[in-house]
Amino acid sequence: MTWFPAFPPSQRLLRYLTAVVAAAAAPTLVSAQTSPKGITDEEKNAPANVSAEKMTGRPDRDVVLEGDVEIIRGPTTVNADKATYRVAEDEVEAVGNIRMRRFGDTYTGDELRFRMDAGEGYVLRPTYQLELNNAQGSAERIDFEARDRATITEGSYSTCEGPDPDWYLKSGRLNLDSGRDIGTAYNTVVYFKGVPILAAPAMSFPLSDARKSGLLPPTVGTTNTGGLEITQPYYVNIAPNRDLTLYPRLIAKRGLQLGAEGRYLGETYAGQTSVEALFNDRQSGTDRYAISSVHTQSLAPGLSYSWNLNSASDDNYPSDFARSITNASQRLLPRDMNLVYGSAYWSASARLSNFQVLQDPVVPIIRPYDRLPQLTFQAGRQDVAGFDWTVDSELTRFWHPDLVRGDRMFINPRIAYPILRPGYFITPRLSLHASTYNIDNRTPAAGRNLDRVLPTFSVDSGLVFERDTKFFGQAMTQTLEPRLFYVHTPYRDQSRLPIFDTAEADLSFAQLFSENRFIGNDRISDANQLTTALVSRYIESSGAERARFAVGQRFYFDEQRVTIGGARNESRSDLLISAAGRISNELTAEGNVQYSESLRNTRRANYGVRWQPGPARVLNLQYRRDQPNRLEQVDISAQWPLAARWYGVGRVNYSLPDSKVAEGLLGFEYKADCWIFRLVAQRTPTATGQATSALFFQLELNGLTRLGSNPLDALRSSIPGYQMINQPSTP
Repeated sequence: MTWFPAFPPSQRLLRYLTAVVAAAAAPTLVSAQTSPKGITDEEKNAPANVSAEKMTGRPDRDVVLEGDVEIIRGPTTVNADKATYRVAEDEVEAVGNIRMRRFGDTYTGDELRFRMDAGEGYVLRPTYQLELNNAQGSAERIDFEARDRATITEGSYSTCEGPDPDWYLKSGRLNLDSGRDIGTAYNTVVYFKGVPILAAPAMSFPLSDARKSGLLPPTVGTTNTGGLEITQPYYVNIAPNRDLTLYPRLIAKRGLQLGAEGRYLGETYAGQTSVEALFNDRQSGTDRYAISSVHTQSLAPGLSYSWNLNSASDDNYPSDFARSITNASQRLLPRDMNLVYGSAYWSASARLSNFQVLQDPVVPIIRPYDRLPQLTFQAGRQDVAGFDWTVDSELTRFWHPDLVRGDRMFINPRIAYPILRPGYFITPRLSLHASTYNIDNRTPAAGRNLDRVLPTFSVDSGLVFERDTKFFGQAMTQTLEPRLFYVHTPYRDQSRLPIFDTAEADLSFAQLFSENRFIGNDRISDANQLTTALVSRYIESSGAERARFAVGQRFYFDEQRVTIGGARNESRSDLLISAAGRISNELTAEGNVQYSESLRNTRRANYGVRWQPGPARVLNLQYRRDQPNRLEQVDISAQWPLAARWYGVGRVNYSLPDSKVAEGLLGFEYKADCWIFRLVAQRTPTATGQATSALFFQLELNGLTRLGSNPLDALRSSIPGYQMINQPSTP
């Protein structure tokens, strides 16, 4: 059984007022229990302390107080011009400049009648100030019916300070019942700048941190593919660890889309499933749908399973419904199921996986192979008599509707003897890769059963030198780290082997120190090569790395005969150069270059600078070049104050070869004392030569809700370093 706090009337009012429209962000699933909170026995039995300029009556019956009256009992303090305290009933009746303080909250009014112990009474024409989030408001009357029940008549609420708040909420009648943890409001209207923007004849809500079923704020936006879109979510609180959100979405150009998202959370499992459908799309004349489901579960110690299932009705679904559960640029929808069992030193897994391909209308996408199934086993130990050993093995059935099919089994044991000493390390390693294929759909002459066994020997070694130095005037430790990595793998003809899941890896510093030039297990590169690298770091006294510089290159002593696309007779790889560091507290920079000495040009490069001098101030500048893929882009993004309370946000990803904007975002944010307005336009590529444009506008009422469409995810993903302007910054 889950318990929730029993709040005093003022805090119950706050819980209502901050949850009238329910939170705009998705509620959080919980599995932990909370403890009840109430008045302690010490507070309940506390004596009443009474003071005034004039007292009359009988101290054991009724006391009439006049002039600067103050009555204190437990957590409650009442001040007034005139009051009567009935001792037997523990009741205060007061008039004139009423001021009551209770659990940190403050009430003022013209007349009060209140039983201090029972928490029963009323205040006429009150105003209130709530300690939590500094909310305030007024009402015609507040009736405290019991410790756990209250009724507010013609009440208002706002987190804006001052007598004329920019936004406020008004409710004709509000019934609060903390015993049942339910509140009910009638004739509720939210006003912004004096204009009503949201209304409801009746609504219910939780009085504690527990979630409550009800309407979430509607979202409104527009896209170039659907026109005006209006979504009205409805939240269903099934249990503390289960919920359901229903979201009908009206798309002006297409019709009514229905969606649902269910979430669940347990001690051994968690998951989320989303479904959406649009019947008889007015533009395509077809039924459209998408499904996404993820789940993880622990069945026993060391045993778990999971799935990730996705499906869409047609190829154009991501681009036509950019705000749906499928990403606008997502073209491969994974469908995976995994079962894993293991311990500290070994693990085994069984996997079924394939993809739904949503074809690009211009550049066809080759469907990846299905794995039906894929069985893997890994094991390993470190420091066994000084040796490290690992074993990887796999048995996979590869299936494809058009390409050659078959089974592949391999085992790859490895053993290494690391020698680690202060200032240097040497790690010799020996591995053996043994594979066998059983091929379908091939002629007998080509062979159905193919085998390959390849040993690999490698040695990784390096030195570490240190010295004291300065970096931009600050004392640092500088390191100099030369590294050599030698690999030898004999040549084996692998041209008859199929290619199920293998491609040649792009050159990078991580790949320079890999024994195989390929990603996957269908090709094992022949190697007689040496990688040389030099790294220098600047390290602060705290141990943080302030800057890093690196250069590396691979040298080939023999021709590379195992390739995808023809043999290569190169004596060396491209030269890699990298530098990254924090120049100052506000400025960081990074650069990476892949330079071909044979072609005498830069094959790949990326440079980036970030300037972040303060909260909500960030400027990013990036340049990317990938000559093999004919890509050259300049990417600029920023969040910056434009004027008092005005902030600009933007991003431009400009393609230099095409002389056009590949991706863009532009908008502004306005920050008032108690509300924020955001207007953001975004252009996102969805396929070759196609893009989706969307317009977001959002009004955030601090402490109440967010109205409109949510651009925050787009801002965070498009502008590295973006900060919400109504939250304190993190140093």
